[in-house]
Amino acid sequence: MTHPDVTDSVVLHRWSLDHADEFWQRVWDLGIIGDPGGVVSEPPCRVGEDLRSVRFFPQSSFCLAENLLGRQPDAGGDAIVAWREGAAPRRVSWGALRAQVGSVQAALAADGVRPGDRVAAWMPNVIETVVTMLAANALGATFTSTSSDFGVAGVLDRFGQTEPVVLVAADGYRYGGREFRNMDRLAEVVASLPSVRRVVVVSVVDERADLTAVPHGVHWDDYGAPFPDRAPEFLRLAGDHPAYILYSSGTTGKPKCIVHRALGVLLMHLKEQRLHLDIRPGDRVFYFTTCGWMMWNWLVSALGVGATIVLYDGNPLAPETSVLWDMAAAEQLTFLGVSSKYLDAARKAGLQPAHTHDLSSVRTVCSTGSPLSPESYRYVYDGVKPDVHLASISGGTDLCGCFVGGDPTRAVYEGEIQGPMLGMAVEVLSDDGELLAHGAGELTCAMAFPSVPLGFWGDDGSAFTAAYFEKFEGRWTHGDFAEITDTGGVIIHGRSDATLNAGGVRIGTAELYSRVELRPEITEAVAVGQAFDGDSRMVLFVKLADGQQLTPELQNIVRQDLRANLSPRHVPAKILAVADIPRTRSGKISELAVADAVNGRMVRNLGALANAESLDHFRHRPELAE
Repeated sequence: MTHPDVTDSVVLHRWSLDHADEFWQRVWDLGIIGDPGGVVSEPPCRVGEDLRSVRFFPQSSFCLAENLLGRQPDAGGDAIVAWREGAAPRRVSWGALRAQVGSVQAALAADGVRPGDRVAAWMPNVIETVVTMLAANALGATFTSTSSDFGVAGVLDRFGQTEPVVLVAADGYRYGGREFRNMDRLAEVVASLPSVRRVVVVSVVDERADLTAVPHGVHWDDYGAPFPDRAPEFLRLAGDHPAYILYSSGTTGKPKCIVHRALGVLLMHLKEQRLHLDIRPGDRVFYFTTCGWMMWNWLVSALGVGATIVLYDGNPLAPETSVLWDMAAAEQLTFLGVSSKYLDAARKAGLQPAHTHDLSSVRTVCSTGSPLSPESYRYVYDGVKPDVHLASISGGTDLCGCFVGGDPTRAVYEGEIQGPMLGMAVEVLSDDGELLAHGAGELTCAMAFPSVPLGFWGDDGSAFTAAYFEKFEGRWTHGDFAEITDTGGVIIHGRSDATLNAGGVRIGTAELYSRVELRPEITEAVAVGQAFDGDSRMVLFVKLADGQQLTPELQNIVRQDLRANLSPRHVPAKILAVADIPRTRSGKISELAVADAVNGRMVRNLGALANAESLDHFRHRPELAE
């Protein structure tokens, strides 16, 4: 191995690209359990090689569950601590976690689950969800999940494509002081998923849910009971075996089902957690997330470092606005991860945990989901902790990891992410493909990385290629507007495609339209993100049928339908009527043109529009200033 003359992390980043095989071998050596085989990358990982063709550790033998459960020798220490709105914290030790995983794994095997089968979870962020993932992966099944607040249509848009054989679902969830029951919706979901042979119901809101209307139903407590105190058996498979299916936001149709490699995801997470975010064995790591976001998978990977993971399910500002800071102090968190929207909300709520809570254990505050404003940078150092490492990170579900993020060895500049992640050949290009040293352009990656997905479930490769590789030959194009700063940092200016990013949550438009346009009063709709009050909010424009008006009653019906059938995240901040919606000459609605008009930018694709005059309905709307 070479020994680079590393004087700083900028030099180290360059070395990680110039000596990619050696770099990823050293990431393996950070603690991967398994047989790496004799090859690091095939064909060799380098600039110019097709990102889709490169395989990392192609001869490896590996099990993700073994890596997540095999790092911590102390069977009695906390593996998971789970806080939940309106309930006392629950704790599970490393020994108890292994036993639970072994029992559920045996139950899944008894139900005929085999390597490559899909096990799905429609669940809140609780211990049972983690156990399900680990048990499924231990026997080679592929785990896929979405959160309990998704409605029937949102669940079926996802699991209807991936056809799970086992569905683990909660009887409901709590949020904002309210209980939401899911049993009627669960019966409807199961009736539309003929692939499901077993439904395992976790009681969250009731002591023991009534399973009368749920075919193939069994209670969680009864499911693993015939197999008590089983040690898990770890089936090692090829490193490229699919561990997860995650879902895109559904911008151009139903959500894309992104198939992720077991080893590739863990290599990325181990690098990010150990090197960029200073997570160490014995740390206590929290990220506020749901089971429908890749940060859940990221958080669970911290078990592989030997860290305790801390879960929270519910409203992060309830039952008290300080609940996350209460938890950070009580659990002596070393790593606190939240969305940029949460930090903004905490700032606006006047929370000053630096003066009200003992946060002496916290070394890192991490933020993702949307760009972190300069005001929030200042808030963290003034109101949270002056000597903390504030690490803003950015990547996506697409790679289940990050392109750019934190660096504990470098200065933090407000408004900037500190720099590219090691092993990631991040470059910003103009629309013409010119490398930009200054100014905003497309965020791209010019070299392969381990978590390039295997592809989309059920795709022949064409949709996968169109999603990431068509704009610039040989490069991953992520759909973010980014800028490299004079300090070597990165500013993410927002999405460059039609994906919405409202309040830090990425929302696709296609599934949104499929619900809205079911209303007979509405003929067409277009939704965009509007920069507002230091963040982004979703605005839904609707073209009404002849003789119809956008009454408050109709707006309420639309909002209630989106909340019930998709999720609360799909509910727009504003609903406005327009007389016409811009289309390209091929007949496609141009969301980018609307977004440019709403945000006061020059419309980039004006010449491609068949009815450019329709943009006048979107510009300078007084409602957009409210």
